[in-house]
Amino acid sequence: MPIAQSELEQRLRQAFPDAEISIQDLAGDGDHYRARIVSPVFKGLARVRQHQLVYEALKGSVGGELHALALETVTPSEAWAMPSARAGSGSRTSKPLIPFSRAA
Repeated sequence: MPIAQSELEQRLRQAFPDAEISIQDLAGDGDHYRARIVSPVFKGLARVRQHQLVYEALKGSVGGELHALALETVTPSEAWAMPSARAGSGSRTSKPLIPFSRAA
């Protein structure tokens, strides 16, 4: 069963209360999302560890009710340094959507 965008956002906001979070349903099916999380919690952490924190916050949903998640995690200073943030418009090249196999 798919996960509602509002449920996904609620789980992420609960785990990262001071974060700027944007979520996009890529296919309109509640199964394929892109999430961008800007949080000071990520400062000094490797990208892999940042993503692990997000997966931990979703408590096993990835690969289950959430089939695919394109994830971008950055600190506020990294977000500000991005050209799109300084210009106030435009978008960055999106990261590839990584599908997760459902457990058998």
